[in-house]
Amino acid sequence: MSESKSRRIFNSIAGIYGWFYDYQKRSFIKVIEEVKGDIDITTYKTILDVGCGTGALCSVLASKGLEVTGIDPAEKMLQVAKGKPENSGVEFIQGSVLDGLPFEDNSFNIAIASHVAHGMKAESRKIMYKEMSRVSREHVIIHDYNDRKTPFISFVEWLEGGDYFHFIKHAELEMKDCMKEMENCFSEVRVINIGKNSNWYVCKPSVPVPN
Repeated sequence: MSESKSRRIFNSIAGIYGWFYDYQKRSFIKVIEEVKGDIDITTYKTILDVGCGTGALCSVLASKGLEVTGIDPAEKMLQVAKGKPENSGVEFIQGSVLDGLPFEDNSFNIAIASHVAHGMKAESRKIMYKEMSRVSREHVIIHDYNDRKTPFISFVEWLEGGDYFHFIKHAELEMKDCMKEMENCFSEVRVINIGKNSNWYVCKPSVPVPN
């Protein structure tokens, strides 16, 4: 799916996404608690949410005491996010990771993208991985599907026309193989299973962090 088409779709369904805002928040709270034994993101200071949508994850992260920035290409999604009182302390920016993130190198402790990667084509994902690695000091987290697909999820993803079927087979390998200026995007990729159908792909950026 092209980015312009994706933006049109998500602008058109922003109101529907808004209906699931509280459900998404509960889900994110559960996941963050579930992975604490492997990585406790609440111990960090700054975090970037790439493809933040209506801001449900941003809200949860802010409630945990992090300084949160959310970026998304769909302006109507951001309108919903900004309209939530609990997001008053979150900085929301309209923009696309594929155009380059408007931040300096190592700007954030963590960059996270939730269920964004599988909707992109492989070449676009590489751009996203490179950019998230560039702006992150500690970790890049890709929260997305694993290979335990269900008929319902597979049908929905087929209708959306993303790259779900390729992504779930090759996610970990393509993150490990991602190259940036002749170096790997990530020095380490760890996979943490969450629930039945999703993973956290926790990646260590290869970008040097200044002293």
